[in-house]
Amino acid sequence: MHEAHRVAESGAVDADGHILEPPTLWEEYIDPAFRDRALRIRVDENGLEELEIDGRRSQMSRRGFPATLGAMGAPDLADMQKNPERTYLGESPYGAMDPSERIDVLDAENIDIAFLYTTVGLLWEAEVDDPELSQAYTKAYNRWICEFCADEPRLVPTAHLSLSDPVAAAKELERAVGEGAKGGYVAPFHHRGVPLGHPDNNPVFAAAQDLDVPLAIHPTFEPQWTKGTRMGTWEHVKQLRLLASVAASDGVRHQFTTLFDYGVFDAFPRLKILVLESGGGWIGYWLDRIDAVYSHTFIGERVPLRNKPSDYFRERIWISCDPDERTIPALAERFGVERFMWASDFPHADHTSEYVHDLNELVAMFPEADRRKFIGDNARALFQL
Repeated sequence: MHEAHRVAESGAVDADGHILEPPTLWEEYIDPAFRDRALRIRVDENGLEELEIDGRRSQMSRRGFPATLGAMGAPDLADMQKNPERTYLGESPYGAMDPSERIDVLDAENIDIAFLYTTVGLLWEAEVDDPELSQAYTKAYNRWICEFCADEPRLVPTAHLSLSDPVAAAKELERAVGEGAKGGYVAPFHHRGVPLGHPDNNPVFAAAQDLDVPLAIHPTFEPQWTKGTRMGTWEHVKQLRLLASVAASDGVRHQFTTLFDYGVFDAFPRLKILVLESGGGWIGYWLDRIDAVYSHTFIGERVPLRNKPSDYFRERIWISCDPDERTIPALAERFGVERFMWASDFPHADHTSEYVHDLNELVAMFPEADRRKFIGDNARALFQL
């Protein structure tokens, strides 16, 4: 286990943790008709691991990348990716692949519950535009994660849904919830460019509403066309590491906003939306801006909303925050502390294993009466635990 530190406030709930899937998951859990097209980890001509997706080598998860998927806090990420002796399984950290180990990690960090999301599932959808295969991949994962969590109530599964076929995705959400999933998540893009709020996706909104479970938007790998050409060639983009980091969740912010453009919250008055792994500080500017446009300009007259966007946020939208964000207590005072929760992103490399220190400092900035809500009770209430 990594050197663990303890969350100071009792009752902590991690709103967005991850697991590393077993490499054979899709071969074992996928419907038989798709088994020859299952996701796999292969070794390339240089001895480095890469994903195989639909029988083809991945273009986005290559050259040792799988070994880095559990590299939270790793000081030698470059060697991990370039060294054939360092593998996906070999580099998997304690608690990423085994339920009992994950409980050990939660105990060591004084965390009661963790909501679990996929890892490899964040990678493949950008490279699969076959709706039937996408549905087969998500169903295979959802079967496995519900089984993974079945005997441990402190580990809460969430279903991966693909909007490549909204009717099928709605049925899959219903099936997965029946097996124990407490909600579902979707990627922030669509291969045909369909906005998340578009009526095409109404079957998924209806299913989440009827099942009374949250629907989350989570960052994933995205097709390159979603990034545009503002920064020119890929050679330029590779050098813009800080820009890539802060802009990585732009797709989530954009798709979240389309829910207002299409009046989704009025059409589905009991729908609960959760915004994940995109930070929380931006939501203040975002709501101020769209409130102003809605209330004071002609644009507001063209949007099918009965209320200001911030009104819907205060009622039926939740957002997870990184432990190192310091603006959250002020935003919680403005929009309601009940809307905010925190997440670890364990065991992914874009966060650090020292996050608990940041989290303790952040929680201490809240009024004492709000600390328990932010650290865990908001997540409990959202998922009805």
